[in-house]
Amino acid sequence: MKMITSVEEFESVIQTGTVLVDFFATWCGPCKMLSPVLEELSEEMNGKATIVKVDVDELGDIAAKYRIMSIPALFVFKDGELKEKVVGFQPKPALTKLIERNL
Repeated sequence: MKMITSVEEFESVIQTGTVLVDFFATWCGPCKMLSPVLEELSEEMNGKATIVKVDVDELGDIAAKYRIMSIPALFVFKDGELKEKVVGFQPKPALTKLIERNL
């Protein structure tokens, strides 16, 4: 799972294939709970989908662009287009379905 460090990198990553973006913050409890679930999913989806993390405190421009009001916020992009979004902790089966719907 990759940590996005710039707006340019974010825009580049979401352009190709299915990408699940985890908008999080280091101080967020539910975000910390979600992290190991996303790590597992990242390994399982290797080659099918990409999972990346965006720290809303570090990249506030992206958070503002997508109107992130609550975290964790999980956005699914397919070839650069926003397809779905969910907010809050999600169990692994729900995240798997979210990704598979958008492959």
